[in-house]
Amino acid sequence: MSLPLPEPSTSRHPFPAPDPSLPRDADVVVVGGGHAGVEAALAAARLGADVRLVSFDLGKVGEMSCNPAIGGLGKGQMVREIDALGGAMGQIADATGIQFRMLNTAKGAAVQAPRCQSDRHRYREEATRWVQDARGVELVEGAVTGLILEEIDGVLGVRGVRLEDGVELRAHATILTTGTFLRAIMHTGERTASGGRVGERSADGLSGDVERLGLRLGRLKTGTPPRIDQRTVDFSVMEAQPGDEAPRPFSFLSDPMAFPSLPQVDCHITFTNERTHRIIAENVHRAPMYNGSIGGVGPRYCPAVEDKIMRFPDRERHQIFVEPEGLDTDVLYINGLSTSLPAEVQEDFLRTVPGLERAEFLRHGYAVEYDFVQPSQLADSLQLQEVPGLFLAGQINGTSGYEEAAGQGLIAGANAALWIQDRAPFVLHRHEAYLGVMVDDLVITNPKEPYRMFSSRAEYRLLLRHDNADRRLVARAAEVGLVERARADGVAAKERAIEDVIRALGSARDRENKAWLDVLRRPGEDFDSVARAAGIAALEDLSVECREAVQIDVKYEGYIARQADEVVRMRRQESTEIPRDLDYRELDGLGSEAREKLMDVRPRTLGAAGRIEGIRPPDVALVAIHVARLRAASR
Repeated sequence: MSLPLPEPSTSRHPFPAPDPSLPRDADVVVVGGGHAGVEAALAAARLGADVRLVSFDLGKVGEMSCNPAIGGLGKGQMVREIDALGGAMGQIADATGIQFRMLNTAKGAAVQAPRCQSDRHRYREEATRWVQDARGVELVEGAVTGLILEEIDGVLGVRGVRLEDGVELRAHATILTTGTFLRAIMHTGERTASGGRVGERSADGLSGDVERLGLRLGRLKTGTPPRIDQRTVDFSVMEAQPGDEAPRPFSFLSDPMAFPSLPQVDCHITFTNERTHRIIAENVHRAPMYNGSIGGVGPRYCPAVEDKIMRFPDRERHQIFVEPEGLDTDVLYINGLSTSLPAEVQEDFLRTVPGLERAEFLRHGYAVEYDFVQPSQLADSLQLQEVPGLFLAGQINGTSGYEEAAGQGLIAGANAALWIQDRAPFVLHRHEAYLGVMVDDLVITNPKEPYRMFSSRAEYRLLLRHDNADRRLVARAAEVGLVERARADGVAAKERAIEDVIRALGSARDRENKAWLDVLRRPGEDFDSVARAAGIAALEDLSVECREAVQIDVKYEGYIARQADEVVRMRRQESTEIPRDLDYRELDGLGSEAREKLMDVRPRTLGAAGRIEGIRPPDVALVAIHVARLRAASR
């Protein structure tokens, strides 16, 4: 079934393209070598930009700071979208994964998602190789201590960065992908230390320059669990969690016949208990979140274990995933036990957990509190609306997660290059991609907690399945130049093959003169058996992906059509733009709260206005009437 066509974009860069004659060391400077920075640098370079990627430590490019895993619910879809747009994350995950699982297989296609456990060290090495091998990208090791602030056409903007050693890197566009490092403080019980990750410093100077630009900052918190030595763990009392017998790769470019490339391992499941909970409850006053040491808000969807115990006192146990960090290490990641309690308390409560009674700690858990920029100040290209030359991606925008960061990095990197080239921005809409949902969510709100993608955030999730990411996005990427035209031609051929098989099933009849297409629509029927019975000639040449696509397109045809109709209705509101300088104080009947929120966010369209928390349909109607009057008066 054909997906809704993307509408011609009405998005515009907030500022004219920079003067190409201005002196520069590079077209684009990317600050930070995490997942956002890697994808930003690669995307900008694919579009022809000369890029400098600056990192504290070039040995930490692509570092998995927390869980050594890629994908998951809502996140796996984004990884496949990043891949369809020419990004690296999917291929890196495929090359370094040590367990692959498809989640939610017992549920509908709309919420299924791939996930893999990665080899942490191999992932970092592979990400570094991608950047080192990328044409147009140069790595720079150093600490960025400030931004080069200059007036650009009468507006204070950014013209590059200053390094700690006094070196200046001038560029048309600067992309900040600073993760958890802006004025970062690590907490373990009563102990605090400056830094955004163990063994690494904080980026303190940048926050001051960001504030001098007039940008509003906030504070958020994230945490990480202990790491323990697997040689001290009794796996026999835990539940083994193997990967899929026939795992699927993330990348559409990975060869399924040569996959997976690494040996596969089990994860394990265990549980907390009453003793665990008692020790935590008795010491909760020593946790920074409870004694007032941390002011930033942590992730509600991934709370610290002390938060779980206090919020859910009636729960008898909480699930813990014991996950290996790689094939050549004894380090285990204790997923589900994120904590910032004192080290001695962590050791006491962890050893009450079955299988971990003799666990030896390699690293204690800790929390990180850091600055972020309120993302409603961004345009949908991820350039600041009021600051020429500055783009933001990743946790600096109030998000959490490798996948969210990588997706923003790709969009910011692509748009930085497009802006310099005086080309229209690359913007994905909510009905086109999870990446579009995420960016739209960010620019119309200010997160009260770290933003994480869930499938529930996508109102058109049946259209945005992980399996059809290439069908949705490769052609868009080719139009911009993010992927080669040959790849788009390959996806077009795949689409034709899917349509040919569906037509053949519609023409062929069974013994009761029923179309085999109708037979496939029946519950319990699967494509392979129906196609063989129908004698579809091309069946043997049809890939697993195409077979899956046919089955989903046919079985969900009515639901897909219904969502496509909803998209058409939504696009009418999205096509009505709101003048950027609209004075909401002139709108009689608009409540003070609605007026404040609209003035703060400055939504670009009526559709975006309606998605702002607290904005009611009557408020949108008032704005629509006012916009219509302004247009009539200007004719």
